[in-house]
Amino acid sequence: MISHIREEVVEKKHWTDSDGLSDIIAIAESTPGPIAINLATYIGYQQAGFFGSLAATVGVVAPAFVIMLCISLFLDGLMANRYVAYAFEGIKCAVAFLIIKAGVEMFLQLPKKPFPITVFAAALIALFVLEILSVSFGSILFIALGGIVGLTFFIISSRGRGNEK
Repeated sequence: MISHIREEVVEKKHWTDSDGLSDIIAIAESTPGPIAINLATYIGYQQAGFFGSLAATVGVVAPAFVIMLCISLFLDGLMANRYVAYAFEGIKCAVAFLIIKAGVEMFLQLPKKPFPITVFAAALIALFVLEILSVSFGSILFIALGGIVGLTFFIISSRGRGNEK
């Protein structure tokens, strides 16, 4: 979904640039609720205020709601069909690919400086270690830690240059 949103709002509509979208994604990821809805709501508000955010939110939620409602009515019967079950396995793989693709695109947008690359590498290593050890570590905690590390680095580097803010 993030890749699709990036394509629409950055490449096609030019409502924001890649850096702006990365900032919006960081905000949307750190607020409660699904990221696609948060992204759409924020971008809708940027473009047309309250009614833009309302239209964007309804535009993202309504199709998924209708599809899920239809699927839920027939899910047990559908999942009993082995072809549908195999299709869902393929869909899960495709979704995993899209999530990884969005992550790679965000990584490529990072400034090519030691600090962002180090934080990214540390987060990636931590993610793998926690998964291997089956330790539950919420994404909100990861986001908060990233913010704390970034702020700490900024404060320390500002003091080192003598231009504390």
